[in-house]
Parts: sequence; C-alpha cells; structure tokens
Amino acid sequence: MSILVDHKTRLLVQGITGNEGLFHTRSMLEYGTNVVAGVRPGKGGEWVLDGKIPVFDTARVAVEATGANTGIIFVPARFATDAIYEEADAGIQLIVCITEGIPVQDMMRVRHYLDQKSVRLVGPNCPGLLTPGEAKVGIIPGDIAIPGTTGVVSRSGTLTYEVLYALKKHNMGVSTCVGIGGDPINGTDFIDALGMFEEDPNTENIVLIGEIGGADEERAAEYISDHLTKPVVGFIAGQTAPPGKRMGHAGAIVEGGSGLAADKVKALEAVGVKVARHPEEIPSLLM
Repeated sequence: MSILVDHKTRLLVQGITGNEGLFHTRSMLEYGTNVVAGVRPGKGGEWVLDGKIPVFDTARVAVEATGANTGIIFVPARFATDAIYEEADAGIQLIVCITEGIPVQDMMRVRHYLDQKSVRLVGPNCPGLLTPGEAKVGIIPGDIAIPGTTGVVSRSGTLTYEVLYALKKHNMGVSTCVGIGGDPINGTDFIDALGMFEEDPNTENIVLIGEIGGADEERAAEYISDHLTKPVVGFIAGQTAPPGKRMGHAGAIVEGGSGLAADKVKALEAVGVKVARHPEEIPSLLM
C-alpha cells in the first residue's frame, strides 16, 4: 500500500521537452514510473526518449489519448500557474509542481481554484513524491529509499534525501515520501499527509520534517494530538537560524517572534512526538 502514487499512476509531464523536464522524465521512467505523455505547445505529434513518450500540444488532448491521471510540472514560474490550471481543467486529480519562484498571490488564486475542483496539488517548489519500488513523481533520487512502513512528509528537499538515506542505512523502508515544499502558500500540507498516512494500513509510523517559519508544525501538532494513533518522529531544521533572516525556502522566515524552531519542537514534544536533534537520530527514535 501507499498514498498518492503507486504502480497504477499514469503520469503526464508538462514541459517535457525542456532540459529539466527531459532529464527528470528519463529518471522517472527508468525508476519504473508509468509515464504516458508529455505536453509542450507546438510540439504535438513528436516523441521523446527514443520514441517512448508521445508529446501533445495540450493537457486535455493528452489525457483523452492516454488516460493520464497524475501530472507533474517542469515549466518556468511565469508559465507554471497556467500549467496547473490547464491540468486541472483536463481532469487531472493529482498535480505535482516542482517549479519554484511562483508569486504568493498567484498561488493564492491557484489554491482557491483547485479547492473548488477538488484537485490535489503537491508543491510548488517541492521535490515531489516517491513510493519506493512503485513510482517516483518528482526529483527525489530513487536509490536512497527502500519499500517499507514509514511514511515521510517534509517541507525540506535536501533534508528529505538525508532522512530517506539514513532510514535505508538502518534497513528501514518507506511507504511513501511526500515533499510538500516550503512556500508560504502550497497545496498539500502536513495535516493532509498525516491524515492519509493514518488511513494507510501499510504505514506503521511517520516522520515529519519541518523547518522554521510559519505555524504549520504547530498546527500539525494539534492534529496529531486529536486524530493520530500512529507514532510520529519529528525533526525541525533551522534551529540556529538568526531571527528575521530567510533561510532557504520562501516560507522559512521567522518574523515577530513566531515560527521559531524552539516553539515548534516544544509543540510537537507536548503531544508525544519524539523530536530528533539531527537527521541521523531519526532511525533510532523509530525503533
């Protein structure tokens, strides 16, 4: 079992003919992901990756021709919101947006639109999804995780990779890894992922990777207290970050005394979450 993506995923890639889109499509295909179509206006009728993937002018035509049910976006920020709208209007129910630098006001409009259509967005500015042994939708390296029963949800990209590899070194596998991204406005959040992991019979425990800025981790702590029965281990990045300075993600900024790492750690520990001091400590806390 897994959440969001598995061997039944039929993936459409927006921006498949660009350098990033082509590179990561090849990686996803080699991992075993069922990539069925690409989209690039003006390139319809072409094929990429040695004739393996057909390219269409629009997402709607691609969905009608291939039955794609999941989309991933590798287009520049100035085109990304239109790409999200296009996939949603084409009937795609799960959209992963890797693109960074999308303006907050644009994302507010996107989130409102997708909520009305009941379309799930992961991202933007995220590493995507990985269900080890089944599907990889994004840029998470496939060889750093093995199948298992630990669900991982993270705001950070590189820390996600570090934690997955630490689990693998201890022969601990992952059901699904969800990289939600660290922008101020995104689609799927901690609470969404925690709820799905709670309902997934193959997920026995959960790792939550947070960072400074905002109050997502505090809200997650309340949700854990009220709704979760499975054990959760946490890690908060940015514990030495100076106040008022943006560190990494657009959402990782401490302002007005809120968003401090210490407050997040305190909130999680108060509801029984074991919080690691460093990523390498996470496997031992899961045992």
